[in-house]
Amino acid sequence: MTATQQTELHREVAGEGLPVVLVHAGICDSRMWDPQWETFAQAHRVIRYDIRGFGRSPLSPRLYSHPADLIALLDELALGPATLVGASMGGGISLQVAVARPDLVSALVLVGSGVRGHEWSDYVTDSWTEEEAAFERGDLDAAVEVNLRTWVDGPHRSPDQVDGDVRRKVSEMQRRALELYAESGADAQEEALVLDIGDRLGEISVPTLVLVGELDVPDMHAIADRLDREIPDARRATISGAAHVPSMERPAEFDRLVLGFLDDLEAG
Repeated sequence: MTATQQTELHREVAGEGLPVVLVHAGICDSRMWDPQWETFAQAHRVIRYDIRGFGRSPLSPRLYSHPADLIALLDELALGPATLVGASMGGGISLQVAVARPDLVSALVLVGSGVRGHEWSDYVTDSWTEEEAAFERGDLDAAVEVNLRTWVDGPHRSPDQVDGDVRRKVSEMQRRALELYAESGADAQEEALVLDIGDRLGEISVPTLVLVGELDVPDMHAIADRLDREIPDARRATISGAAHVPSMERPAEFDRLVLGFLDDLEAG
């Protein structure tokens, strides 16, 4: 196993076999994949990395693109074609890469994935407004708690109904992201690689597994339905008893579904 930071993006590589790249959610960093790190590496070459502005990847005061960063990483490590396992924001990044550079992608696993152009509900937009207000007044603890309440607890549970370790780990990862944004975010400018990705889902030709937590916000279920409907070779599954981070809340079920999907692909 190696951990390097040869470029601005911190990454780790483990295992041998067909490549699988883990792309984390916007409320986490690459540590969200701790439950999968050993299980996936038993049969695959697994890569996880910190997206720019998260974990151990700095946010530079300049124009940047998350999908372009992933493409550069895939090219640098000569990984393509690889399976991209993208959670939430990581799913949206993976979708853009699949359209912009289809030669680099052999399959997709989209976990509570976002997609550009979705019309978000008041539940989500009110949460973002509350988080931004807390951040602007310098109350990072409150901003983190908004995210935990919205995404980790979800609309159907109270905090005491959620695994305390999962809540604590997400809290640490989210706070780190907010600290990095506070340092350089005002001078950094993100751009999309595929602006019209929501209109181009039908171009994705690789096998795709769409996963969503049973207790996730309704928006994520609506997006999962859309991805399942509009990506030609897609299948959809729901992970019970989990909200927006099912890989952390229900790792055994998550592994069963994803590794089973990968086994089916290898079997042909």
